[in-house]
Amino acid sequence: MTESTPLSFYEEIGGHDTFVRLVDVFYRGVAGDEVLKPMYPEEDLGPAKERLTLFLEQYWGGPTTYSDTRGHPRLRMRHAPFHVNPDARDRWLAHMRVAVDELALPPLHEATLWDYLLRAAHAMVNTFEPTGIGPATAGRDGGSLPLHPSA
Repeated sequence: MTESTPLSFYEEIGGHDTFVRLVDVFYRGVAGDEVLKPMYPEEDLGPAKERLTLFLEQYWGGPTTYSDTRGHPRLRMRHAPFHVNPDARDRWLAHMRVAVDELALPPLHEATLWDYLLRAAHAMVNTFEPTGIGPATAGRDGGSLPLHPSA
C-alpha cells in the first residue's frame, strides 16, 4: 500500500479553472464599481485579473508563478498607495461574495475560502477617511485640518 500526498486546497476545489472563474466573476463586479474601478491603473482589468488569479492559486497551494514573476506578495505594501477605507473594503467583499457563491463549493471549502478573503480585505484597510480615491498624493491629505494653528 502506497501513501498518497494529500491534495492541496487548490486541487480540492478544482485548480486553475476554479480560480479563473472566481476572479472573472469578481472583476465583472469591479468593472462597474465607481469606487473600486478607479483604483486599477490599467484601463483593461486583464492584468489585475491575472495577478489576482496567480496570487490566489499560489496562496492555496497551486503553482508559484506569482512569486516567480512578482516576488513576495507584500499585500499591504502593494495596496498602500490606494485609499482603502471601509466602504472600499465592503464593496470588494460584496463583489467577491458574488464570485464565491457562483462557485457553489462544498460548505467547508466555501467557509475556508471566505474566511481568508474576509480577513485579507479587513487587513487592507489603510484609512477611515470617506473620500479620496487613488494614490495618497491625490486626495487623502487634501481635506484634513492643519496640525498646527499657524499652518
